Amino acid sequence: MAAPEDRASQVAAWLKKIFGDHPIPQYEVNPRTTEILYHLSERNRVRDRDIHLVIEDLKQKASEYESEAKHLQDFLAESVNFTPANLPSTGSRFLNALVDSAVALETKDTALASFIPAVNDLTNDIFRTKYKSEEIKLELGKLEKNLTATLVLEKRLQEDLKKAELHLSAERTKADSRLQNVDFLKAKAAEFRFGIKAAEEQLSARGMDASLSHRSLVALSEKLSELKQQTVPLKKKLESYLDLMPNSSLAQVKIEEAKRELDAIEAELTKKVEMMEL
Repeated sequence: MAAPEDRASQVAAWLKKIFGDHPIPQYEVNPRTTEILYHLSERNRVRDRDIHLVIEDLKQKASEYESEAKHLQDFLAESVNFTPANLPSTGSRFLNALVDSAVALETKDTALASFIPAVNDLTNDIFRTKYKSEEIKLELGKLEKNLTATLVLEKRLQEDLKKAELHLSAERTKADSRLQNVDFLKAKAAEFRFGIKAAEEQLSARGMDASLSHRSLVALSEKLSELKQQTVPLKKKLESYLDLMPNSSLAQVKIEEAKRELDAIEAELTKKVEMMEL
């Protein structure tokens, strides 16, 4: 494990390498930041080493491919006197198409044994894509149905809301009208009370008997009804006296008293009725 001084110097060298001619940003130098930057520099070093190995491997493969291509060209030139220069334009197009297909399919070469698995994999990808597309279409269909139902429901709700608003407006108009009628009736009642009070004061000033007021007349009417009810048993009693045998002086006296009492009651009733009619 590197000492803290070695780590600090390694971090400084790494930062100088990273930023080059640009100034290194200011940061707080402490054990924590030095530790973090040290680990970053180590990871960067490992990554650079891996990238260098990959580059070297690619260079080696490229050299091997070039050597193989040179060997094939020499073999074709020696055996059948075939070179890319004397290849017909149609053959060049076919060869370019073959190379483009190999690049597109990511095959290691242009052999038929490499093309067939690549084409099969591509076909499987196409089928999977079609299957996924069908699933998406079905899902879209369901979503469209749900959206249609939602739109229909929203339209119904809007219509119901509009009807409710119209009904509420009509009820509010009725309530306002009733409130105006109540206010009008209150005003009329106050006006009538004022008129009645003024009329009572005017009648009182003219010396009107309080017994002839509406309240008194109502009380007299109730009393008259009671007196009429009271006369019913008296009439029955009188009828019983009328059924007595004649030639009895006492019965005659009772009959006369009952008649006088009945006449007095009827006279009083007649007087009160006339007063009520006036």
